[in-house]
Amino acid sequence: MEFECIIYDKTDGVAIIRLNRPRVLNAMNKRLWIDFQAALDDARADAEVKAVIITGEGRAFSTGADLKESKTRSAEAYRDYLEALQEASRKIIRFEKPTIAAVNGYALGSGYELALACDIRIAAEDAQIGSPEARVTSSVTGGAMRLIQDLIGPARARELLFTAENIDGKEAARIGLVNRAVPAAELMDAAMAMAKKIAANSAFSIRMIKRGLLMAGEVSLEALMDYEIEACLACVSTKERQASLERFEARERE
Repeated sequence: MEFECIIYDKTDGVAIIRLNRPRVLNAMNKRLWIDFQAALDDARADAEVKAVIITGEGRAFSTGADLKESKTRSAEAYRDYLEALQEASRKIIRFEKPTIAAVNGYALGSGYELALACDIRIAAEDAQIGSPEARVTSSVTGGAMRLIQDLIGPARARELLFTAENIDGKEAARIGLVNRAVPAAELMDAAMAMAKKIAANSAFSIRMIKRGLLMAGEVSLEALMDYEIEACLACVSTKERQASLERFEARERE
């Protein structure tokens, strides 16, 4: 499978998607989104893939939408682009397998919104993260209006979005915008270690848990608790359940 705007690899049960337009700091154009979604579809269909890491090639995760491309769009074409962008974000948010954003360098606008859509974010300490939309007379997308508030609360979310200022990876970790920050040289090792730790667990269990976590913000507590019963029963009814218990008991005896 060949791509124009991403690099796609698979190793040890982990798929790695690298945004690959380094000359423009991985600014996002239509081709990049098409390639990205094709790679996601492949990772979803591959039973060997247990987790997905998303990162950027070169000096940036992504600086967001390619503004050069947006200048030439008609209002109708821009609406089509935004609807496609939102659909791509939905695909990431609802992706059945765990996703990890390894945030290197600049992660701005829809670039950071891509990271927000992932389950886990690990940032380089010197990463520059921000939402510059208010500075360029635009607005946020990708569900960010809710996702940022869920992570850091309404007041801090307003501060970041209204000021349009960047923060580094260390500050993002301190306020909970990312899970952790590590030295840039250790970023991919940290992301891979996290992915392998996840991949060692039951893919079916994680899929059911992730589905419930997404439901938690959309349904009543009663409906969620009913789902929890069905999810638990579905898990314990699988063939891998007994093997998992035996491995757990063996570790307890050691």
